[in-house]
Amino acid sequence: MNLTDSVTLKQLRTLCAIRDAGSLAGAATRLNLTAPAVHTQLRKLEEQAGCLLVVRGGGAAARLTMEGVRLCEAQERIDAILAKVEAEIATLRDGHTGRVCLGVVSTGKYFAPGLVALVRRAHPGLDVVLKVGNRDEIVLLLQQGVVDLVIMGRPPRQPLVTAYTIGDHPHVMIAQPGHPLVGRRAEITAHDILSETIISREQGSGTRILMTRYLDRIGEGEPYSTIEMDSNETIKQAVMAGLGIALISQHTVIEELRAGRLARIDFGDLPILRHWFVLHDAAIEPSGAVKTVLDFVRDQHGAFLPQL
Repeated sequence: MNLTDSVTLKQLRTLCAIRDAGSLAGAATRLNLTAPAVHTQLRKLEEQAGCLLVVRGGGAAARLTMEGVRLCEAQERIDAILAKVEAEIATLRDGHTGRVCLGVVSTGKYFAPGLVALVRRAHPGLDVVLKVGNRDEIVLLLQQGVVDLVIMGRPPRQPLVTAYTIGDHPHVMIAQPGHPLVGRRAEITAHDILSETIISREQGSGTRILMTRYLDRIGEGEPYSTIEMDSNETIKQAVMAGLGIALISQHTVIEELRAGRLARIDFGDLPILRHWFVLHDAAIEPSGAVKTVLDFVRDQHGAFLPQL
């Protein structure tokens, strides 16, 4: 006997209908089947079980053997499990439960945990996992399908993505408080900026790309000296120590600017205003939990972003 490979839900439900109706004819009426069809289902089930499941009494009456009772009990447990799974599938489909992997470029780590907290308060059934890395690392995770959604600045060219603007992303030039360039907007020249040591993020960073383009534009090819750091925190400490100046996301230095541990250099068209985007692979239409998180982030209109 190997019921797991052969028995069907239809056969088990037929057996339970016989139990409930007290006869094969009554079961046929309940199931909207013919009497021969009920006989066939019962005969196949008894062959598979290798024992008698129903005892015919006087007239048309029928009752289940102990083996038949056990199979009906199993059917009831199966129905309960399927009902539970059906409800779980509905919540997954409707986006009330599920797991979402959110990729965030390292500059966004200053607000991403707060955003995740907002999502979980609004949708406690969702599990949002953060993956933080520089631009190149996050784009690779998106290409590999590791992350469902990404928050970053300039969207990548590859893979093709669907991107939505979620808020402003200003970049500022920072220096040690008391630095000679602080408070001298009208007097500062591009040469003054490029004569300073520039503290820079590593290759592959979106901030590094923006800094390089900006300095090349204002300097028209004038060389400048850089010191490379692999995190915004290290850059901030280096600038506070007087090692140089840096172009950095304002969202990473809000608290230091408020407390006076860092100061802005006002020059030309600074701050540079960019935007934050939430995006996903264009080939994958968000659904379920992913769509719930995407819609939630978009509906915030950048309210979770730090403000100076």
